[in-house]
Amino acid sequence: MSSLINKFVNRVDFESYEDFKDNFQIKVPSKFNFAYDVVDQYATTNPEKVALVWCDDQGQEKIFNFQEMKAYSDKAANFFKNCGIKKGDRVMLTLKSRYEFWFCILGLHKIGAITIPATHMLKAKDIVYRIRKAKIKMVVCIGEDGVPPSFEKAEQELEIPFQKAIVGDQNRPGWINFNEEMEKAPETFLPGDAEKNMENNDISLVYFSSGTTGMPKMIQHDFTYPLGHIITAKYWQNVKEDGVHYTVADTGWAKAMWGQIYGQWICGSAVFVYDYERFDARNMLEKASHYGINTFCAPPTIYRFLIKEDLSQYDLSSIEYAVTAGEPLNPEVFNKFYEHTGLKLREGFGQTECVVCIANFPWLEPRPGSMGKPSPGYEIELVNKDLKPVDIGEEGEIVMNTKYNKPIGLFGGYYMDQEKTSAVWNDNYYHTGDTAWMDEDDYLWFVGRTDDMIKSSGYRIGPFEVESAVISHPSVLECAVTGYPDSLRGQVVKATIVLARGFEPSPELKKEIQDHVKDVTAPYKYPRIVEFVEELPKTISGKIRRVEIRSEDQLKTD
Repeated sequence: MSSLINKFVNRVDFESYEDFKDNFQIKVPSKFNFAYDVVDQYATTNPEKVALVWCDDQGQEKIFNFQEMKAYSDKAANFFKNCGIKKGDRVMLTLKSRYEFWFCILGLHKIGAITIPATHMLKAKDIVYRIRKAKIKMVVCIGEDGVPPSFEKAEQELEIPFQKAIVGDQNRPGWINFNEEMEKAPETFLPGDAEKNMENNDISLVYFSSGTTGMPKMIQHDFTYPLGHIITAKYWQNVKEDGVHYTVADTGWAKAMWGQIYGQWICGSAVFVYDYERFDARNMLEKASHYGINTFCAPPTIYRFLIKEDLSQYDLSSIEYAVTAGEPLNPEVFNKFYEHTGLKLREGFGQTECVVCIANFPWLEPRPGSMGKPSPGYEIELVNKDLKPVDIGEEGEIVMNTKYNKPIGLFGGYYMDQEKTSAVWNDNYYHTGDTAWMDEDDYLWFVGRTDDMIKSSGYRIGPFEVESAVISHPSVLECAVTGYPDSLRGQVVKATIVLARGFEPSPELKKEIQDHVKDVTAPYKYPRIVEFVEELPKTISGKIRRVEIRSEDQLKTD
């Protein structure tokens, strides 16, 4: 059963990376709406085509085809419209990985409302900030994990009224029972004048940034955003027609849009969703084996846990392609995964603000630790603090030149905040805030967030290289490298380490790790301070919050 990709691109197949970079184009319809033009189109032409394969830790399983996705999204559109939600209204979805998330986002797309996904880990103060900032009209959330009480507590602090709907078999005072109302809603949604008059540049999705530094910003995407993920799905994740793709991500994280809906469905692949209560590498491996996953995407953190397991105990032969993003990939992880599976992990780079904009595409031989090369449509440059291009091998900030075009999939700015938009997007350059260098073959290598760079005794040290060296020691499961204030050197390198199973903190192990780093990288980069911890501080999307470690260390030295 054919996919819809041919409808939206000028060509599908390319002979080389250069051919792909120079000639690939996305064909944007005059009025594109993913829910109507992809989901409903499949429901008409290939109604039995599998869209979503879902399971959880309680043994529940749901498999939805596109005919069912159309019916449920129509019901959701009618439900939201009955609640008074209309085009441009903001609705927050805190649904973890429940399959109702897909009904809701498609239903909201159909009425032109703005979807604001959010993690279930938000506290009341986080909810208050988001509802005030985005002027949210309605929330739909799970009934577990203490989420409804957090919303109720937030409601008490707010003067802005908002509706609340709860998913699951429960009734709660002051809440709409989502499942009961969905049962009553008609299976067919008839668009009114407002829905028929949606434009491509209307806002469809707003994500709050994960907040590695400062308060989260609201990143807005328009209705063409899903088309940008054709590159993500087809040419980086390499999803296959009628295959099953698994991206490990909570729906509160923008990575869910990268790997659990848009590009995958356009390219004809079903998506697999495992709604786990708590991450367990063995359970994940069992699910991937049982459901015959064909393509797989996860952050390096997940791979670090997977390679610590005995992978020979699981049948992973169905996996043909595996990629990673979210944090830099340490060569140690690349090599161990290749050794166990024969698959070369292909790293990609992007942000909530865009789709994959740098990647190890199929025509490229991946180099462990390299992000790869730029995506078509993305004019990537590396510049110094004076915005001058840097030389080969020299570190510079990753910026996107938008003078001649804004790539499909790049955000439209920070929602309702022109000041913050102008701070990062000015003079036709969007500043990513990330630092990298380019080798003589045009491969890009991540160094770190510009804010994470360590300046010690006149040296500029990127945390990623040191972290890779630390992680290559067998005792280390995870590591965050930061600068620690020092009166003599300005900063010294500190490694905050989570040990692998079977290892205990000790002065001897600390010295062993320090000596190991001196052996595998420049000695001046070794961590003079080593702290062993149970876990690293992370954002809701799993990224290490080095800023939190730095802030705590600053307080110790003040």
